[in-house]
Amino acid sequence: MSLARALRYFAREACLNLLRSWRVSLLAVLTIAVSLVLGGAFLLASRNLAGSVEDWRGQLRVVVYLKPGTPAAELARLAAAARSARWVAAVDIVPASVARQRFRETFPSLADVIDSAEGEPLPASLEVALRRDQAGASDLDAWLAAWRSRPEVAMVDDDRDWLGQVETAVAVVRAVGLVLGGILLGAAIFTIASIIRLTAYLHHEEIAIMRLVGATEFFIRGPFYVEGLIQGVLGGALATAGLYAGFHLIHARSRSLLAAVLAGRFLSPRQLGLLLVLGALAGLVGAITSLRRESL
Repeated sequence: MSLARALRYFAREACLNLLRSWRVSLLAVLTIAVSLVLGGAFLLASRNLAGSVEDWRGQLRVVVYLKPGTPAAELARLAAAARSARWVAAVDIVPASVARQRFRETFPSLADVIDSAEGEPLPASLEVALRRDQAGASDLDAWLAAWRSRPEVAMVDDDRDWLGQVETAVAVVRAVGLVLGGILLGAAIFTIASIIRLTAYLHHEEIAIMRLVGATEFFIRGPFYVEGLIQGVLGGALATAGLYAGFHLIHARSRSLLAAVLAGRFLSPRQLGLLLVLGALAGLVGAITSLRRESL
């Protein structure tokens, strides 16, 4: 028998086995789908977080908050001093009146608190945009420390501090997703192995006859391998569809910043292909582990 005819036979027998035991096969498909959905969700979140970090890295800035009552001339002098550093792309002067207006626009519910205060409750500041290629300069920290020690400066807020915390969160999300996805994928492999072992047991008389007439092990086991492969592919496809539906549901129902950060972009075609391949491999590995010689 040619390889093409053998593969057609494997596919036909595998489909018949799936239809005969569709309930237990559905359990295997759903187990794979759940594990891949969970892993894909963590992958989606880490992808979007990493993309956001890259976007934010291109907009790195340092905000120098000055002490109340700093005159305009002093603001201009400090801004000129900040512009002289090689890692500074631009410096914007934010007077106290502008800071007040920004606060009212950002937090309208707290506008009365600001308006009831005497004088200017918010300090003037300098918004220093950093050059992306210089953000890791070795002497940048020393430069910031010098600014913190200036008598006119009340506080220096460095975006790199919280950006490092976000990068740590991305690494944690990836690690948790890999661990949980791996555990559930192992459970899916075990489920498929148990189902295919049961199917092979139900056909043990037919398998014995095939051995008596000289059928090779590859010809006997082939349909079961294809059955596991089909279950894995179906689980991967179901997981991809579930992730896609959940992604668009979040976009349609939620306009929050968290939703925009965690679900801004869907998985790439390469990552979707990886989910399908993982599902197929899980099904194939489950079939192979279930069909050791002593199992048949």
